[in-house]
Amino acid sequence: MSVALITGGSAGLGLEIVRALAARGWTVVTDGRDADRLHSAVAGLAGDVVALAGDVTDAAHRDELLRAVTDRGGLDLLVHNASTLGPSPLRPLETMRIEDLRTVWQTNVGAPLVLTAALLPALRAADGVLVSISSDAAVEHYEGWGLYGASKAGLDHVTLTYGQETGLTAYAVDPGDMRTQMHQDAFPGEDISDRPLPETVVPHLLGLLAVRPTSGRYRAADFAAPAPAAPAPADLAHVVAEGV
Repeated sequence: MSVALITGGSAGLGLEIVRALAARGWTVVTDGRDADRLHSAVAGLAGDVVALAGDVTDAAHRDELLRAVTDRGGLDLLVHNASTLGPSPLRPLETMRIEDLRTVWQTNVGAPLVLTAALLPALRAADGVLVSISSDAAVEHYEGWGLYGASKAGLDHVTLTYGQETGLTAYAVDPGDMRTQMHQDAFPGEDISDRPLPETVVPHLLGLLAVRPTSGRYRAADFAAPAPAAPAPADLAHVVAEGV
């Protein structure tokens, strides 16, 4: 059975990835900082979902994630999705303090860096895939997005350097704009209902994993959703007999 660790799985894109993989028979380990929100989000999901409340910047919590993966025999997919926007509403770089930098970079770059290091043996043993959720702000320059964008550029670099150093398949993936709480926090009081819902991005991520191109930075939208699996012969007989 395939095993995945998805950080930040209590809402948004992280939760939708957890839901999609669990429905496909994966064992999924996930986390979130708000215990009530996390457990409420994953309650009733199909499949084997292990939800561990905690912050990825906390060493004890990262050890807990490592134990959960080890107990399940390995790791086929690691997705760094947990992220923080930084000060909201967004502010120019000239107003930032060193504390703002520390908070954003510890979550968006530091935690993925050290968590990947801890999980490398499991990923290598399974010929697994490392995925970091990036942003177009990592390569474009938008007013107010400088601190967040710089952290995502750093995450891209760390992720793809891991691929170069270890031989792992590693992807930095730009999911595009989404209708998430983080995006709403970036635009307080504005209507963001024109943004796509996170669940519309997941089929493209699955398409990327199905194609498994060489390591690199990709846009999720550039990958088509994988075709549904064909029914097994016994299932085909049932379909014909029932006229479904």
